[in-house]
Amino acid sequence: MIQHILALLVPFIFAFALIYGVPYFAAWVLGGQVVGVRQMFGQTGATIGVSGKVTLLDWAKSLDPDGSTATVVELLNQTNEILLDMPFMEGNLPTGHKTTVRTGLPTAIWRQMYQGVPPSKTVRAQIEDACGMLETRAELDKDVAALNGNDKSFRLLEAQAFLEAMNQAMAQTLIYGNTAVNPERFMGLAPRFSTISGAVNGQNVISAGGAGADNTSVWLVVWGKNTVIGLFPKGSKAGLNHEDLGLIDAFDSNNNRYRALADHWQWKCGLTVRDWRYVVRIANIDVSDLVGQTGSQAPTAATALIKLMTRAMARIPFMGMGTPVFYATRTVKEMLSVAAIDKSNAALSIRDAANQFGTVSPGYVQKQTEFFGVPIRTVDQILTTEAVVS
Repeated sequence: MIQHILALLVPFIFAFALIYGVPYFAAWVLGGQVVGVRQMFGQTGATIGVSGKVTLLDWAKSLDPDGSTATVVELLNQTNEILLDMPFMEGNLPTGHKTTVRTGLPTAIWRQMYQGVPPSKTVRAQIEDACGMLETRAELDKDVAALNGNDKSFRLLEAQAFLEAMNQAMAQTLIYGNTAVNPERFMGLAPRFSTISGAVNGQNVISAGGAGADNTSVWLVVWGKNTVIGLFPKGSKAGLNHEDLGLIDAFDSNNNRYRALADHWQWKCGLTVRDWRYVVRIANIDVSDLVGQTGSQAPTAATALIKLMTRAMARIPFMGMGTPVFYATRTVKEMLSVAAIDKSNAALSIRDAANQFGTVSPGYVQKQTEFFGVPIRTVDQILTTEAVVS
């Protein structure tokens, strides 16, 4: 009799355990949050996990079918080749670098016999450029990292994403960083060359005629110790610094502790433009006109990009002072090749015409694209929605 009763109760016990036991077990695995069955299967839109933390779902998405760490296709990666070209020097201040520039020359006179020469002197000014501290931190639950015993490869996989994020943040600040808006960063190029009229360096800002909301810029920078160069603070290390913090006590959203493997990345960096004459900005490039080869970017227009790039090179006092490089978006580089074809009516083939600015055929790296021998690099952080510079 008892056996018959137990036989009837077993299905009910199993169902009870399935409905109520599994959610509690899953909640224990996922960090202590108790959810219902409908929530477990996403029917109510509940979110499990803590922002900024690697969850079991993140881990599962990083595995191949055989359980090994997957090779992730980095769709969010960008090309910011300006970081490859930028040289660095140690600043003369713990917070950056102070540059002394000559702003006035002494007076020389034509002397007659028995006429004295009055003394004269030069005029100097000092400019101080501050560095910023770019940092990020990763905390990975040690049990998540240890799943399938591939914790080292999984941490390396995560580190690649952190490094890419820092590179993008650095490139963005290098172009658009403004200490008046974000004092914790360093001053980038755009705020230094933000006006055509009313500033001494306005002569090195050339307008391409765009007046809409889809403008972009092309930059010509001559990198050198006495022209434009990156900074790291006096007494600090150059480049990206990584610190493996090992196993630490991390905290969840409820301030409860758990054991985690932690990494810390820090990049102390800045920019000094020691001689503004060695930077030229071609601003107000209308992207729509450039793609359509019409309006301000028609081949016959005075503001056609190729013509303005020639003018930009003429603004540089002496190319031998450093390493000159053009920086542009990939759309601009694409349209330069199109413009090369249009301008080469006597070319034997389209390939020959397109390659006037360097090899643009498939399989060649982008750094081979050149304009009169000056490399043209891709910087994805340059916007195509810049405001009009006037």
